[in-house]
Amino acid sequence: MSTALARRLATGKIHYGWVVLATTFLTMLVVAGAVGAPGVFIVPLQREFGWTAADISAALAIRFLLFGLIGPFAAAFMNRFGVRRMMLISLGIVTIGLLLSLGMSQLWQLVLLWGVVIGLGTGLTAMVLGATVATRWFSHRRGLVMGLLSASTATGQLAFLPLLAGMTDTLGWRSAVLLVCGAILLAALVVLLLMRDRPSDLNLPPYGDSAIQPPPVQTIGFGALLLTPITVLRDAAKVPTFWFLFLSFYICGASTNGLVQTHFIALCGDYGLAAIGAASMLAMMGLFDFGGTLASGWLSDRFDNRWLLFCYYGLRGASLLYLPFSDFSLYSLSLFAVFYGLDWVATVPPTVKLTAQRFGPERANIVFGWIFAGHQLGAASAAMAGGLSRTVWHSYMPAFVAAGLLCLIGAGLVLMINRGRPAILQGA
Repeated sequence: MSTALARRLATGKIHYGWVVLATTFLTMLVVAGAVGAPGVFIVPLQREFGWTAADISAALAIRFLLFGLIGPFAAAFMNRFGVRRMMLISLGIVTIGLLLSLGMSQLWQLVLLWGVVIGLGTGLTAMVLGATVATRWFSHRRGLVMGLLSASTATGQLAFLPLLAGMTDTLGWRSAVLLVCGAILLAALVVLLLMRDRPSDLNLPPYGDSAIQPPPVQTIGFGALLLTPITVLRDAAKVPTFWFLFLSFYICGASTNGLVQTHFIALCGDYGLAAIGAASMLAMMGLFDFGGTLASGWLSDRFDNRWLLFCYYGLRGASLLYLPFSDFSLYSLSLFAVFYGLDWVATVPPTVKLTAQRFGPERANIVFGWIFAGHQLGAASAAMAGGLSRTVWHSYMPAFVAAGLLCLIGAGLVLMINRGRPAILQGA
């Protein structure tokens, strides 16, 4: 089907890369929905099983951690076994984990299924999938493409939440899990029919190029393949730019997925706002993030990416510091949703571009995988910290204030990235 469709599109001078982009967008959208959904289930799980916020947050922290740590290895697997195959494996693992969770009754089952299994499955198609597709299929418009794929992640994490919250209130959390499974199976069918690994599979050059780029010859064994991300990390760790990007992305994860995505609905519940209303605020953030991330991709093709990141982290920090002093009215939360939502993942396109500029296109996805691991370490830390804050101090506010201050530190860190010659990694 993909071959026939590519030929038909070619008659209209439309590159098949846009079909690959749409397929990847859908996949990242539904996987992100699976990542974000447990934020709706914290209170229902507490009521049904008697688990504390800290207990549930520990399982979600494991998921965030694996979601990031698998990234560099997922990039290596995509390079070796193909993007399409890894996408299907990922979607299958996530679906199995969610279906098995319908019968869980013990805390260790929550940790195993929502922590380990779903963390591994979603990690195989984490943000490195978007970076891989953008660098392989597009030589031009790469920033815009990365902006679209980054927006799909935030949109998936947030846009499903009002629907899932409504289903959870009326039909229970298990019905919401089944809805997510149905969306994942639909995405798997689209991947099976339309996804291809490289432009050369269809005898095409990347969008914006005129020369077909043959796939590199794969000669290494599986053992050496597993060592490739470690080798890349060893080489990248010698470059200061890597650490500035890693630390800033740690702060990015701590101030988005780990804190707001996981605990915002429960935080609003402490102030009398129903779960559906709080989820609607998260959906509003997703709406504004979609526009903000697209704009970020467009801007990253035209302006100094360091200064873009400075503005994004500064705006996010100011938004988080504003929240504790708001009255949690509809107006104040809407104001927070707009300004915070504009840069939920707007940091991704500039970070990917800085990574590709300094570490080369062939290893950019693996290096970015390690940088994204920093993002998820931050998310795991904030998920744990938010749960502990609520359990120990009966308030989420200390965690939100700390995240706001971290964002201001991140704004300073990104300006320390130099604009020197790109780093050349061994074997790149």
